[in-house]
Amino acid sequence: MSDPALGLLMLGLIVVVIMMGFATAFTLMGLGMFFGFIAFYDPSQNWTQNRVFDLMVQRTYGAMTNDVLISIPLFVLMGYVMERGALVDKMFYSIQLAFRRVPASLAVATLIVCTFWGIASGLVGAVVVLMGVIAFNPMLRAGYDVKLASGVITAGGTLGILIPPSVMIIVYAAVAGQSVVKLYAAAMLPGFFLAFLYLVYIVAWAMINPKIAPPLPEEQTRVNVPEWIRKFATVYSPNMFVALLKALISPARAKELEIDGKAMGYGAIVQNFLVTLVPFLMATVTLGTVWWYVVIHQQAAGASDAVEGLQQLGSATVEKEATPAEKGPDFQFYLWFAISTAVLALWAARSYLRMDGERFEVLKLLTSSVMPLGILTVVVLAVILFGITTATESAAVGSAGAFLLAFQARTLDWKRTKEAVFLTAKTTAMVCWLFVGSALFSAVFAILGGQALLESWVLSLNMTSVQFMILSQAIIFLLGWPLEWTEIIIIFVPIFLPMLKHFNIDPILWGTLVFVNLQAAFLSPPVAMSAFYLKGVSPKHVTLNQIFAGMMPYMLIVILCMVIMYLWPGMTLWLPNYLYGG
Repeated sequence: MSDPALGLLMLGLIVVVIMMGFATAFTLMGLGMFFGFIAFYDPSQNWTQNRVFDLMVQRTYGAMTNDVLISIPLFVLMGYVMERGALVDKMFYSIQLAFRRVPASLAVATLIVCTFWGIASGLVGAVVVLMGVIAFNPMLRAGYDVKLASGVITAGGTLGILIPPSVMIIVYAAVAGQSVVKLYAAAMLPGFFLAFLYLVYIVAWAMINPKIAPPLPEEQTRVNVPEWIRKFATVYSPNMFVALLKALISPARAKELEIDGKAMGYGAIVQNFLVTLVPFLMATVTLGTVWWYVVIHQQAAGASDAVEGLQQLGSATVEKEATPAEKGPDFQFYLWFAISTAVLALWAARSYLRMDGERFEVLKLLTSSVMPLGILTVVVLAVILFGITTATESAAVGSAGAFLLAFQARTLDWKRTKEAVFLTAKTTAMVCWLFVGSALFSAVFAILGGQALLESWVLSLNMTSVQFMILSQAIIFLLGWPLEWTEIIIIFVPIFLPMLKHFNIDPILWGTLVFVNLQAAFLSPPVAMSAFYLKGVSPKHVTLNQIFAGMMPYMLIVILCMVIMYLWPGMTLWLPNYLYGG
């Protein structure tokens, strides 16, 4: 058998052996050692002198010294701490009340929490199990269709592996040799766009067929307004913003009321008034951050670079092309900024005009349950995208913030901390051994000529860039049925990467399409891990086939999202090109 044939045999065996249930990392290393021994075999030397052992040491050392992988244990630790230490049930309750008048409000709240919690933790299994425990039974008791309830949990739970900060993106960056921050920026808009498509599907299906998501009874949509808010509104004004503003000026009558069994002090008035300012602060901080980065920060950075770039007379100068962000804003930015400001101003004004006791209580619940985690997530992503810190430093900030939130919520004890650290070490070891096995497997596969054989075969087909893009994504889509995302990225993605340059395909765009494509790997039987996670916590009458049937429409939505991404590549490439150039 020729060497290229051995390489193809090696590639086929890895799929068969993994499907038989063997550990992926050690299967990769075992096959790499076996076929590498054959590739390097020299009868004139002792078998202990075979160069495959040197190759194994080199690949192991290369994985250990890979700077990109350092951020993985920190992001994983952040996810496990958030899983064991935060209050998902309170977040679900508050979001469900906020969307109580939307069709299929429980499913909408479930999707939003899945997306939000998935971003914070990045753990698919943990999110699906948590939401299965918290939201699945309430949806079934409310008369929701089993397919709708199971589909929204399994599909929404996978979004955390797509929207940054994501371990999958870090793994691809290490395999493809691409920038983590560029990939994070590229995956941001497609990730939220996919979540938006899920949301549109759920609401549209509930509007077309109301029987699958009956309206909730009044007792489940009623907001439990505390007695002090009712009295406060009677004394001052039905509008809580106006009432609290009056109480700040004239607190005498407010101090006669009781809150939580204690007389209301001036501090409580100030604290509740600050809660009413949350919509205004959100709009102001968002617009102010955008204005600072686009208009002020980049111009100041450009002036600083010009001063620091002075060189001695006669020295060589190297001009760096400025990124679109460094060139300054154009007219379109000011136009869209004005439109966004007007929209946010109208939204804030509407919120304050309608802020009665019920809406104020919902705002308090959202502020206490969603805002701390939201601030942490935004900070972790912003410091990466704006170039303030590296991905590893941002992961350290996120881990520290996760501990602070858990301690503040008083839900993280010593036992749960040990569990989070142990699971982090276990997951990190698995990823590192996967990289060692993948590096050895890929090297032996290339040495045997398997990579060159596949490249020559693909090039002989004389495909266009579009045809190659469709073929590669279709193969990855089909591989997602029997395999998990780790095997696909570590084993099969490196086979396609060398061909991208020939077809003039951006590896950032292609990689982001792979990220979205791999959402289907969690939703496609027979190895649909999301379905098995949900089945483990679902009632006995819910069958695996019902869960599979509920996931199928979301696979079609994933394909639709990929088509839109390819037809409109700006959705993927605009943000990384704007921030870092392209």
